[in-house]
Amino acid sequence: MEISAMTCEHLQPLEQAILAAGIREDFRGKPWSDHCREWVYFDCCLDRAALRERFQLDVCVTDHEHMGTHDGQEAGFFCKMHEDGIMGVHPKAVRPETRIFGGERNQSDSRK
Repeated sequence: MEISAMTCEHLQPLEQAILAAGIREDFRGKPWSDHCREWVYFDCCLDRAALRERFQLDVCVTDHEHMGTHDGQEAGFFCKMHEDGIMGVHPKAVRPETRIFGGERNQSDSRK
């Protein structure tokens, strides 16, 4: 069964995999800038190197991270062409209970 994804075609396979793994969505929408279209925040830390390799992300998809002191934290992927993003917990903010999602075919998460 396919789960509805709303990000652009460059990020949809990744979004589908995260949703299929049952990872909770924390926020969906336009977060903070006119240069953001559809951003989705998930309750996990994204293993960006593993995900980039597994999903063969297009060159228009860049790594993004923000570690704010007053305005939160995030790390994930940003599509420069469509201004969509898929974000998770910043690696420096990971706690013992935080799921690490690397897109494994047989196991949807691991613990650090």
